[in-house]
Amino acid sequence: MKCKVISTGSKGNAVIVNDEILVDCGVPYKKIEPYADKLKIVLLTHEHSDHFRKSTIAKLHFENPAVRFGCCEWLKSKLENTIQESRLDIYHCGKVFHYANFDISPVQLYHDVPNCGYRIYANREKGIYMTDTKTVEGIVAKDYDLYMIEANYEEWELDDRLSRKLEKGQYAYEISAKERHLSEESAKKWLEENNTKNGEVVFLHKHIKE
Repeated sequence: MKCKVISTGSKGNAVIVNDEILVDCGVPYKKIEPYADKLKIVLLTHEHSDHFRKSTIAKLHFENPAVRFGCCEWLKSKLENTIQESRLDIYHCGKVFHYANFDISPVQLYHDVPNCGYRIYANREKGIYMTDTKTVEGIVAKDYDLYMIEANYEEWELDDRLSRKLEKGQYAYEISAKERHLSEESAKKWLEENNTKNGEVVFLHKHIKE
């Protein structure tokens, strides 16, 4: 199983798996365009603009009539008048949905808005995509071939930045970061428990250190 990270982080998120599955669509269409013809499905996670750019979704829908779109119930209303109902698949977390070349299963995540990740099964391989979540506790993905997981910050570095900003009376987004995003330490601990056969790891949504 292979993946191409088109973009990750607060400026936009889009990852392509096996050339035909786009997970998240938070970038301008020009970044997706070179890969658009091969896409079979676009998997959407949550409503934040760095993951859900409506203009790009609409352009993909128009330019590639064969591509399908998948999301959980909380995004259905956001796609009205953008995606034809016949091309939109509504998922439920924990259930498996079958396609010709792959299977999809949403995973419940924990952000400040409803959010999910995705398990992807293709060519007898397994992958999982999880970003924008404060925890992965209770999620099991033993011996997968591909792990695409958020490692947003190092805990010591975040605490240091928070302390310095509070001392200066500055606004500190770091206060809420731990309630919305997964630390590198938490990601690595989870991988130690699950990635026991040395599957490929791709860390996502990492903040640039100050």
